[in-house]
Amino acid sequence: MHTVNIHEAKTHLSRLIEQAAAGEPFVIAKAGRPLVKVLPLDATEARQPKRLGFMEGELRVPDDFNDIGRDTITGLFEGRS
Repeated sequence: MHTVNIHEAKTHLSRLIEQAAAGEPFVIAKAGRPLVKVLPLDATEARQPKRLGFMEGELRVPDDFNDIGRDTITGLFEGRS
C-alpha cells in the first residue's frame, strides 16, 4: 500500500480513486504522518462486522453494579484506607 501526501492526493484524486476502486488502496499523509486510508467499499476491511454487542445475552450486569466498592473508593478519595 503506497502513501501520498495531501497535495499529491488533491492533484491526482481521480487517478488515485480509480486505483483504489481497482483494489489498490492508499494512505493520505500530512507532513509524513498517515491520516486516512482509502480503499474500495467492497474491500474485506470495509465489510468487517462491528464487534459491538457480540456477546449480547451472554452476560448479566448486577443491579448494584454502580454501587460495588463505593465505600472503598470514597474512602480512598477522602484519605481513608
